[in-house]
Amino acid sequence: MTRQRLIILIAALAVAAIIGLALAPKVDRLVDNTGPNGEAGANVQSVGKPRVGGPFTLVDQTGKTVTDKDFQGKYMLIYFGFTFCPDVCPTELQVISGALEKLGDKAANVQPIFVSVDPDRDTPEVLAKYVKQFDPRLIGLTGSAEQIAAVAKAYRVFYEKVKEQPADGSKPADADYTVDHSSVAYLMGPNGEFLTFFPPGVSPDQMAEKIASYL
Repeated sequence: MTRQRLIILIAALAVAAIIGLALAPKVDRLVDNTGPNGEAGANVQSVGKPRVGGPFTLVDQTGKTVTDKDFQGKYMLIYFGFTFCPDVCPTELQVISGALEKLGDKAANVQPIFVSVDPDRDTPEVLAKYVKQFDPRLIGLTGSAEQIAAVAKAYRVFYEKVKEQPADGSKPADADYTVDHSSVAYLMGPNGEFLTFFPPGVSPDQMAEKIASYL
């Protein structure tokens, strides 16, 4: 994914996040803002969290079928991408690996997960070779096109297959494509609840500090 496409996707993600917050269940709370001289004043604050996450059934890099329940009790640090991604995915996975190193022993409570949005090419065997390049703790997940679509929808992840035009102007082959996708890492709690997210540009130190605040 090119940098220009990434910028467009970040903007799209911001809009999606706003929409997600608008659709999330919220509780309106009346806050008393009475001034020091007794003047009346109040405002309404909305309390709630975005609807991010949910049940999933996928296949890990060993070929084993796994579900969200297999990760209960741990904090899931989830990133969606694909193994043919030239720069964005490797960069973000290196940040995740660096954050885990910064966490030290606390990282034992965090399970990093890489979910492929390119199930046609990212087989368990391909994922096995890919994830070990970044961190031995990283689990790669793939599945059928329908399974990936379902988990991406649950986590509000955008992805789209884009044909790459050959330089000679000929018709692209079926395998000549990239995948545009939103680039966000999600931190989910031990019970699968959404805690926070990390957009592109977050440093390993910043990520580790934020994760540690939940551990």
